[in-house]
Amino acid sequence: MPSPVPTAHPEGVAITTTAHLPGVQTGTRFWPQGWWRLVDLQIGIIPLPVYLILVALLWVLASEGEIKADAPTMIAVLVLGGFTCAEIGKRLPVLRQIGAGAIFATFIPSALVYYQLIPESIVKAITDFTKFTNFLYLYIAAIIVGSILGMDRTVLIKGFLKIFVPLGLGSLAAGCVGTLVGTLLGLGAHHTFFFIVVPIMAGGVGEGAIPLSIGYGNILGLPEGDVFAQVLPVVMLGSLTAIILAGTLNWVGKRKPHLTGEGRLQPDTENDMQARAPVETGPIDAATVAAAGLTAVTLYLLGVMCHHLTGLPAPVAMLFLAVLAKLASAVSPRLQAGGFIVYKFVQVGMTYPLLFAIGVSLTPWDKLVAAFTIPNLITIVATVVTLMGTGYLVGRRLGMYPIETAIVNACHSGQGGTGDVAILTAANRMALMPFAQIATRIGGALTVTGTLVLLKWITKVG
Repeated sequence: MPSPVPTAHPEGVAITTTAHLPGVQTGTRFWPQGWWRLVDLQIGIIPLPVYLILVALLWVLASEGEIKADAPTMIAVLVLGGFTCAEIGKRLPVLRQIGAGAIFATFIPSALVYYQLIPESIVKAITDFTKFTNFLYLYIAAIIVGSILGMDRTVLIKGFLKIFVPLGLGSLAAGCVGTLVGTLLGLGAHHTFFFIVVPIMAGGVGEGAIPLSIGYGNILGLPEGDVFAQVLPVVMLGSLTAIILAGTLNWVGKRKPHLTGEGRLQPDTENDMQARAPVETGPIDAATVAAAGLTAVTLYLLGVMCHHLTGLPAPVAMLFLAVLAKLASAVSPRLQAGGFIVYKFVQVGMTYPLLFAIGVSLTPWDKLVAAFTIPNLITIVATVVTLMGTGYLVGRRLGMYPIETAIVNACHSGQGGTGDVAILTAANRMALMPFAQIATRIGGALTVTGTLVLLKWITKVG
């Protein structure tokens, strides 16, 4: 039998243990060492005892009608719900390999709300909190600023210039293939193109489906609400398809590593943020991290100002401002490293709670299910597959990582900013958020504008 080996405890207490099996210690008391091991068991990021306490507390508060839309309560509710749903998805055979964590965190709460399995008080509090705090844009600001500041300047320039090629060609190919497939399935070329293919690539709900519905209503003389009801399910199913395919590409990348940069758009080790940030600056203190977070918020507010002055969507304006700050060396290396830490914290701690909030407040389950007809599904899948497949082939031809370019193209068929988060989470490629925003915001805006011009011309000619 092995002799006892003294081990150093983090608080300086010597613990004598006997190792019989890897990871198993004997000769220790339950308190506090055994308790600490129990605390280190986690569901997502939540320690198991804290998880159980939160479940009991929230059940009591919900029973008493005391669930409020304040920050502490909502943090508890969203973290508990988001990581619970994500853990279920991550533990399912096969499905966990294709992004089931992100899918479950988004669509399980949507179904639970529809079937009234979440108390109305909780649904209302989550909806109010999500809409009034607008923390989706806080999340996107932190992700964009952190990822851009962590990139190499040369790689950043090359990546932004190159990404428009697979994105543009992918959009054209998807438009042609999707329309052809829908026409062959009896949906009609006009309906397929304007009410299925275009909404998929319109940039989500707020920036895509809504302005598209208003434009269609004005041009065709239809009630805007009726048009919106037609295109919204298509947008959601297109995003779901992109999430599943992005998760599948992540699985492919693990088996064929030469096809992926694991979040890098093109071969260049200097673009690996995780490798660069700690080496250049040394340890980062809390004040620097806080300053980086405030920098991200400031850039977002500047984006909001640009939106009021120019009409450019705030996230896109913020994206360009962050790129400009990086290229002009306006942010010190230490603050850049702090931005990377903010990026990692937000990515790890906020992604699944955000998806849960989106599922509860912004994802109507009945409208999603309504679009589940065979012709619609085949047309939507064909459109998204063509968009991503073209991105894959063109990206490879341009010397970029094909899996990364395909995933960026997938974001063009996502549900706006929420879709970008879900797609990149399923793909485990959150560092691609700046390029995803180009695909979603700029690509979506160009799609909506071009389509409305085309429809107006066709209406006049007809």
